This record gives sequence, structure tokens and C-alpha cells, in this order.
Amino acid sequence: MSILDSLAKSKFRSKFKLKQKDIEYINEKGLDKIESHARDFIKTRIAPALIPNDGKQTPMKGHPVFIAQHATATCCRGCIEKWHKIPKGKELTLSQQEYLVSIIIDWIKREIA
Repeated sequence: MSILDSLAKSKFRSKFKLKQKDIEYINEKGLDKIESHARDFIKTRIAPALIPNDGKQTPMKGHPVFIAQHATATCCRGCIEKWHKIPKGKELTLSQQEYLVSIIIDWIKREIA
């Protein structure tokens, strides 16, 4: 079972869905640009070893990637540790960042399919 399948069984995680305006935004910008946004959000908001507002750094709305982060448990280091077994307190490696971005993009692709 993939991580996305496991997340889909979570009552909390499965509540997150892209709205029509999110899908239109993705179609307008293109998936490459959305992936670039995801990479930037992960690098700046999630990757540092210590995040002063960890658990509150990812808004619940405002960008499709934010919705995807909550749906995929890539929204904060606590959720990442729980669901993806990547310990908090250490800066994320580039490969860990790419792993999180790939999960976000895979979830978005499922949503827009």
C-alpha cells in the first residue's frame, strides 16, 4: 500500500480536497510551476532543522500546495515524523525534500485526474 493510500484512510487527511478554483489555478500555471512552488515551500517552511512556528507554518488555504501538504502530512515536521518517519530537529536533505515534493505532486495529480 502506498503512502497516499494510507493517508486516504485517515479521517483527517481525507477531508482535504482541491476546490474548482485550485484546479483552475493549477491548469493556468501548469504542473511544473506548481511543483516549483511546492519545492520552494518545502525548502523554506519545512526543511530547516528548527522551525519557530512548527505546526502552524502551513496555511489551510490560499494555494493548492498548502491543501496538498495537509492531505499528505507534509505540512509540518511533526506530521512528517509521524507519517513519513523523517525525524524532526535535523535539516531535511535534498533527497528528503524531493521525496516530500513528489508525494505532494502525486496527490495533486490524483485530485485533478
